[in-house]
Amino acid sequence: MAFRKLEAEPRLREERVLEFWEREKIFERSVREREGCPRFVFYEGPPTANGRPHFAHLLARVYKDLFPRYKTMRGFYVPRKAGWDCHGLPVELEVEKELGLSTKAEIENLGVEKFVRACRASVDRYIREWEKMMVRLGFWIDLAHPYITYTDDYIETLWWMLKEIHKKGLLYKGHKILPYCPRCGTPLSSHEVAQGYRRVSDPSVFVRMPLADDPSVSFLVWTTTPWTLPANVALAVAEDAPYVEVLFRGERLILAKPRLPAVLGEEAQI
Repeated sequence: MAFRKLEAEPRLREERVLEFWEREKIFERSVREREGCPRFVFYEGPPTANGRPHFAHLLARVYKDLFPRYKTMRGFYVPRKAGWDCHGLPVELEVEKELGLSTKAEIENLGVEKFVRACRASVDRYIREWEKMMVRLGFWIDLAHPYITYTDDYIETLWWMLKEIHKKGLLYKGHKILPYCPRCGTPLSSHEVAQGYRRVSDPSVFVRMPLADDPSVSFLVWTTTPWTLPANVALAVAEDAPYVEVLFRGERLILAKPRLPAVLGEEAQI
């Protein structure tokens, strides 16, 4: 069986298609010519510009390109604006590596303004890397008019939104326990904690919580997060779980019956 010989390597064919799309402004026309049609809303959850894109980013771009294209072909008006997340620890940690800094105090000695300028320069450099990848991938999105979270317009818009939310009585001040990074000197979001997740062997703590009406008897509580204990205001028990009161080394303790052998062993007397 003979196969037709390709007139060019696939890579060269792709590049010609990309050049045609750019020259004829095909993406822009596909959006403009559907103005007035039913709208399909697409918000670009912005990548954090703290490094060069890798394979997982390519896969996410494909999904984000697939559905707006499909909706456009179905006759929907689908404008889509590029966006870049430029704030937060990922950017700062990348710049710390570049500048050889390892503590918050070293950043302060360098000067916050100088550090911020270095962060902006790093973000701008990685945005250019991302833009090259997105164009080469054929990802259709408006790169000419992106929202960039470090610009004054973007920041002032957020302050305005917070003001409006406050005026409507929807903003409140409260307290919350958060993970804290002693090296960075800042709280961490759940996303940032998950990024560095790994299994480690860590010491746990057993705590006695005396009964209010009989302090000689205590619930035995086990926790791997002892730093949360100062904020505890109550002890939760399972309504249907079996508990047992035992005498252990002169102390009266209450704990879950199924855990008794593993926690206190044969020394405990029921």
